[in-house]
Amino acid sequence: MTPPTMIQTAPVVAEFSIDGKKNPNKVNLKPDVKENVKFADWENFKFAPMRESTVARAMTRRYFEDLDNYAESDVVIIGGGSAGLSAAFVLASTRPDLKIAICEAATAFGGGCMIGGQLMSAMVARKPADLFLDAVGVPYEDEGHYVVVKHAALFISTIASKVLQFPNVKLFNATAVEDFVTRKDEVTGELRVTGVVTNYTLVTQNHSNQSCMDPQTINCNVVLSATGHDGPFGAFGVKRLEEIYKGANSKLNVEVLGMRGLDISTAEENIVKHSKEIVPGVVLSGMEAATGYGLSRTGACFSAMMYSGVKAAEEVLNVYELRKKQNELQQ
Repeated sequence: MTPPTMIQTAPVVAEFSIDGKKNPNKVNLKPDVKENVKFADWENFKFAPMRESTVARAMTRRYFEDLDNYAESDVVIIGGGSAGLSAAFVLASTRPDLKIAICEAATAFGGGCMIGGQLMSAMVARKPADLFLDAVGVPYEDEGHYVVVKHAALFISTIASKVLQFPNVKLFNATAVEDFVTRKDEVTGELRVTGVVTNYTLVTQNHSNQSCMDPQTINCNVVLSATGHDGPFGAFGVKRLEEIYKGANSKLNVEVLGMRGLDISTAEENIVKHSKEIVPGVVLSGMEAATGYGLSRTGACFSAMMYSGVKAAEEVLNVYELRKKQNELQQ
């Protein structure tokens, strides 16, 4: 049997808007690609010539350019899981003018969404999550009130590939957020978060084993914290904010109530509704909202993660525009 000599991938176009109206500006998520795929003459097969130093220079030059470029960002998203990437998809596709940095502590994106519940691969999501899956371009089986994606990794890898293709997004993986940059607003007197403090994850995990390794920072107008529920880096945002705001004797205190037991009948809607600004400059999303507000856990159903990201993206834009106006008044 002769294998096909050409693979053609049709363009995937998304029309998605957080206000329920279709975005008139279609976002080409993947260009039309036509590639001839042929078997090689293996006896004479060769790659183009290259020195080892060329590889090193190609990577480091671009990485440090990104560090320089995104040191001043519009939005920083902490966590590249299902909620964080869903928010990034909405933000980047609807606001190409915003510079968005994603900090992921793990080497790989995905969080708890790389494999389904209890190592079972399928992803379950209640409607209207099918609309979001359509926008992202993820196929599913329709089961009436819910849909099933054949593998959770298919969803998270698809949305990640779309997000990473946007020119206004940079993912810094293996990069932990250790703290927040804060300063008092000159007009309102509020303590506001104005950025994040970052370090390589391996350094963050080993501060107690060595002398202090100082971090770097990213300044921004809004931080979206989507670090998940309790774990090595889970719920970092709300836990650290609780310390900062209580220590500052601020009227805006964060009380980490802890995640409650599983109740799918209430958990998902509550997580979406509580994806909002928790202190000036920080919006919560996903399971971190459950930990912060004492909401029930969702189990292996991911509809709340998608729409928590959508709701959080809307909140981020509202906070961004408000902050922009405040900055203009202060200038």
